[in-house]
Amino acid sequence: MAPQLQFHDVTLGYDRHPAVHHLSGEVASGALLAVIGPNGAGKSTLFRGLVGILKPLSGTILTDGINPKDIAYLPQTADIDRSFPIAVFDFVGTGLWRRTGFFGGIGKGAREKIAQALGAVGLSGFENRGIGTLSGGQMQRMLFARVLLQDARLIVLDEPFNAIDAKTSADLLALVRQWHAEGRTVLAALHDMDLVRAHFPETLLLARGEVAWGATADVLTAENLAEARRMCEAFDDSAATCVVHDDASEAA
Repeated sequence: MAPQLQFHDVTLGYDRHPAVHHLSGEVASGALLAVIGPNGAGKSTLFRGLVGILKPLSGTILTDGINPKDIAYLPQTADIDRSFPIAVFDFVGTGLWRRTGFFGGIGKGAREKIAQALGAVGLSGFENRGIGTLSGGQMQRMLFARVLLQDARLIVLDEPFNAIDAKTSADLLALVRQWHAEGRTVLAALHDMDLVRAHFPETLLLARGEVAWGATADVLTAENLAEARRMCEAFDDSAATCVVHDDASEAA
């Protein structure tokens, strides 16, 4: 398939210090891609760059005919202000903003769509609950309901199964498989290697830069995982934006 995403020598970071360094590669339309790596590998930074929250320090990210409104992004729950006074129904309804606009009203049809999304993730009856009252698993279900409403061609999930029970993981993984079967492109940052091996045919192993990218069985070798740990430990946070060590495996 033709690539839906292309990364051309992309460096992303904060305050001119790179967190993802000189990444190049392609993601085919309809791909189901796991992005893995040690803590601090740059997975969340890569996703923030992909969805437009973070501008590359250098290089380009190209999306084939996809505008920002056609990208659904599920952030880590730590990025959600759970003290914000909003009900579950209204939070999920923000998934319709790309169609209705920020000030668009929610008519009968939209209310039905929100109710259907809540039902699909097992949150019927939670409509009037404040988001701050939800458990971790319920929070993830709510975030998935919002993604469902967005009906996007490209879906970006940052640690979607982190710190939730097995039942919730299985239910939400079924939604991911459904999206893949519908031909949507799905990228997910994950840390559970068994889950990646069982359900994600392609994997990018990241350690501030690419360690390996391709078929999951070829990427998740003991040697590659050890190299990823070494690269993250060796990374110099004070390095200039576009400096590369003589040892190409030690991107700085």
